[in-house]
Amino acid sequence: MNKSEKFWDKRAKEYDKQDKKYELSQNKAVENTIKYLDRNHKILDFGCGYGLITAKIAEYVKEVHGIDISSEMIDVAQRKAVEHNIENVSYTKATIFDDFLKEESYDVILAYNILHLLEDKKKVIESINKLLKPGGLFISETVCFGEKKATLGGLLIFLSKIKLIPYVDKMKFSDLDSLIVAENFQIIETEDLDNNSLNYFIVAKKQ
Repeated sequence: MNKSEKFWDKRAKEYDKQDKKYELSQNKAVENTIKYLDRNHKILDFGCGYGLITAKIAEYVKEVHGIDISSEMIDVAQRKAVEHNIENVSYTKATIFDDFLKEESYDVILAYNILHLLEDKKKVIESINKLLKPGGLFISETVCFGEKKATLGGLLIFLSKIKLIPYVDKMKFSDLDSLIVAENFQIIETEDLDNNSLNYFIVAKKQ
C-alpha cells in the first residue's frame, strides 16, 4: 500500500460525514453532467471516493462502475449503494491503468476532484481516451489552485511538497485544457463552477 492509499483510507470515515458540506457544488456537477447521459450508457467513475456522484447519476444510465485506490472509500461506497437500493452500480479498488478495464468499453468517463492530485496526468488522460468508445465523453471537475491565490490552496501545496499529504498540483484552467486537447479530445463545454476560479468543469469528446 502506498502513501496515497493510506492517506485516503484514513480519511474515508471523515468523507462519509461530509455529504452536506459539499452538497451544493456536487449537485451543480451532477446537474452539468446528466444532460450528457443516456439510458444506454456505461459509465466509469474514476476516483469515485465514497460514491456520492456515482450514486446520483445511476438512475440516468444503464450502469456505473466506480474505481478508487482507497479500499476504505470503496467500502463506504458499496455500503451506500446497498442502503439506497441502487442496483446498477459496482465498485472496485483499482487504478485507471488496471488490465480488467477494457479499451473502448465506456460511453462516458467521469473524473471529479482527482486530476489535480495526480502527477501522471498525461498518462491518465491517455488511458481515459483508450477506454472510451469512439465519440465517448470525458467529463471532469478539477480544483485549479493556479487560477488565484487561495490560503487553503497554498497550504495544501506546501504540505504536499514536504510530503505530509499526497501530491497536489497548482494548475490553471488553460493547463488542463491543453493536457486534454493534446490527448485527442475536443473540448465541448467548460464552466467555472460557482464563479470561484477554482472548480473547473470540462466536457471533452474523444475524436
